Amino acid sequence: MSISPLANSAPQATRQWPGWLSYRIGILPLPVFLPLLGAVAILTLTHTLSNDVSVMIATLAVGGFLCAWLGGLIPFLRRLGAPAIIAAFLPSYLIYRHWLPDNLVDTVTAFTKGTSFIYLYITAIIVGSILGMDRRLLLRGIVKIFVPLLAGSILALLIGSTAGIAIGIPLSKAIPMIIVPVMAGGVGEGAIPLSLGYGEIYHQNSAEILSHLLPVVLFANLVAIILAGCLNTLGRRFPRFTGNGELEMDSLNILRQPASLNAALIPLTIDRLLAAVLFAVSLYLLGILSHQLLAIPAPVTMLILAVLLKVSNLLPSWLDQAAASVGRFFAVAVTYPLLFAVAIAMTPWASVKEALHPDSLILITLVVLTLTAAGFFVGRCVRLFPVESALINACHTGAGGTGNVAILTAAERLGLMPFAQIATRIGGAITVTLTLLILRLLTGSH
Repeated sequence: MSISPLANSAPQATRQWPGWLSYRIGILPLPVFLPLLGAVAILTLTHTLSNDVSVMIATLAVGGFLCAWLGGLIPFLRRLGAPAIIAAFLPSYLIYRHWLPDNLVDTVTAFTKGTSFIYLYITAIIVGSILGMDRRLLLRGIVKIFVPLLAGSILALLIGSTAGIAIGIPLSKAIPMIIVPVMAGGVGEGAIPLSLGYGEIYHQNSAEILSHLLPVVLFANLVAIILAGCLNTLGRRFPRFTGNGELEMDSLNILRQPASLNAALIPLTIDRLLAAVLFAVSLYLLGILSHQLLAIPAPVTMLILAVLLKVSNLLPSWLDQAAASVGRFFAVAVTYPLLFAVAIAMTPWASVKEALHPDSLILITLVVLTLTAAGFFVGRCVRLFPVESALINACHTGAGGTGNVAILTAAERLGLMPFAQIATRIGGAITVTLTLLILRLLTGSH
């Protein structure tokens, strides 16, 4: 007769730490956080910090959750996305001031760039969000979000151009160097292709052009994060404007229909969760292959494949539920450590500082505000919840995948990641392609 190892665990299940020990830094209680902090500090001070996975998990967890905790201490701003802002920008500022040890910065940078674990995060969030949705809501939402996106992009171009002229920025600079980069889809798929295209068209150094575009993208992302926090606060005060993560106003009616009634929850065993992780990774690998063959960004292909599989209703229910659980895990456990890592490795404060010219600040802020406001009001006209629709448009001005993470984290709506990726990747690709085509026609370049 075998004895279960859990047979005598009932008395232990009720054990609790004293109240003060249950205090949390991020999601970590003090008895977990303090030993991690001490170990990371000692390794850093003794210059023995390595980029081993275990060491980096501890380091990024300590840094990310500490930044989020500091942001949460600010009474008013914590509702406006302060935890995400602090995690996304404070480490960059500390590096600029030389207040972070060089070995910590070098090790985190090497790990972040060497592993590109941001793509694992985005994969888990996108696939989990898509498979966890009702398929009819998914299809309707994808079709509808292009209406406020298109309206917002046109309005941002018109209002931004007019404002640029009014404050003394010529159109030849305002449109290609400020307005378009804000809507180009971030750094990798936006600012870099733009700088290469501009370099060929104007016969200039693309690296120098990129140095002017990068600050614009980063500051626009900061404005979008702040607006996301404001939208979250607006949704709390006026519940009629938000679906609390649901995009469509008709979503509740659809979910009440027989085809959308929630199935019985299926036990999520370890093997099923592992299968969900590897399934999501397999979609991303297919995206990498498509990028090599067709030059389509891997996240776009992954998103399209996940949508097609979901709407075709081919996947078993347990895989849908397991993928959704994996996505929720990454949202809770990995978001702030990821923002901390990206702030150290990929967010140069000097570039952010360069964007602080008053005229540029005004124009960047106006473009982001216009896009977000258009999402709010136009989205309502097509029966999208205004707050969620505005957030999707705000993500159109984000700094790529990491920008979407920060924006949606500030808004507490990471479940909108699939729609945000459409706005950023597809919307940005259309913006970049049209801009370069028009400039080639106007300048006669080939």
